[in-house]
Amino acid sequence: MSLPLSDIRILDLTRLLPGPFCSQILADFGAEVIKVEDTGMGDYIRLAPPFYEGDEARADGTASALYLSLNRNKKSIRLDLKSDAGREAFLRLVETADVVLEGFRPGVMDRLEVGYETLIEINPGLVFCSISGYGQDGPNRDRAGHDLNYVAATGLLDMTGAAGGPPGQSATQIGDIGGGAMSAALGIMTALFEKQRSGKGQMVDISMTDGVLSWLALSSSRYFADGTSPERGDVELGGSLACYLTYEAADGWISCGALEPKFWKAFCDGAGRPDLIEHQFDRPGSEGHSKVAEVFRSKTRDEWLKFNDEHNCCIEPILTLGEALESDLFEEREMIVEFDQPGIGPVRQIGNPIKLSETPSREPGPAPAFGGDTARILGEAGFSQEEIDALFESGAAAGPGGDSGGMDFRA
Repeated sequence: MSLPLSDIRILDLTRLLPGPFCSQILADFGAEVIKVEDTGMGDYIRLAPPFYEGDEARADGTASALYLSLNRNKKSIRLDLKSDAGREAFLRLVETADVVLEGFRPGVMDRLEVGYETLIEINPGLVFCSISGYGQDGPNRDRAGHDLNYVAATGLLDMTGAAGGPPGQSATQIGDIGGGAMSAALGIMTALFEKQRSGKGQMVDISMTDGVLSWLALSSSRYFADGTSPERGDVELGGSLACYLTYEAADGWISCGALEPKFWKAFCDGAGRPDLIEHQFDRPGSEGHSKVAEVFRSKTRDEWLKFNDEHNCCIEPILTLGEALESDLFEEREMIVEFDQPGIGPVRQIGNPIKLSETPSREPGPAPAFGGDTARILGEAGFSQEEIDALFESGAAAGPGGDSGGMDFRA
């Protein structure tokens, strides 16, 4: 079966989370994603624990579970873009690329002489996607930051948490993944679609902070309407309604999402407490909320699960991550995938959430060794064996372990 992105080549210069998450989504659907790593440390996440066992995996940089979780179905080359020879090699690869994805601070690519204006001259159809904290322009353009800072800058962090308490941090990276990776994947696909019509490439400017702000469409509507900012504990779907809240059960925690009156009524009637119907929108700490909390403490999580199956009122146990990953839900949805990683063996991880009926994502494959494809990809791009040898000898390019690894690009 032909994959929908099988004719797309992406040169991915990103590291850590946002860019690799984006390019993995595209790789799952057939894009040839080439990680362009430097000749030093490469993608820093290769060094992040926990590690799988295996001397070979540690030697080639694939032992990190975090690295593997973001880089399946990709290739890796090592080029020194600060050297003239390494930069020239990269520019030759750009000639046949469809996308360049980078995640440096604004201005870095220009200083390396491989910025958008340079590359679009070489390849007018190139889609050049930049993921940065605050975007390519604006007052925060050159400011350093991480996910927590981007969420803070949008007002989301200020609204998260219990009333009177400190701002509550999310357990996952909303800015990196939601604001950055997913926005970038959509932006790249939109630009590629436009390229089919016009033949022209373009710049895709992704600000992780912009992306997070776009998720606040509902919350911001209050401010635009009456000028007030929602406070912690006063966000309708953020912990301020008795019908849309977490509760302690007899043996753990339960989520109650009975927002519509029909679901709340079904819960109250099923629990034998029709007197609670009028307390649907009571605030935490109120007498009505206390009565609801007492009801939830009367059953275990499994009992509430069975209760929901019977009454259909939007109640679900709050699972640990381990419980979720081992649940029937994600097994049947094929959200847990497995592949053999050389030097390690079977590796499990989360699969692609985008389900297409006619062209589903590819079977998961291993993440690349550090620079394991350098010689092969340069050879396929038209470099002679002599040119490849010269690049390795000069240090402008490297394979696994810092050299060509004995690889013959013609193999």
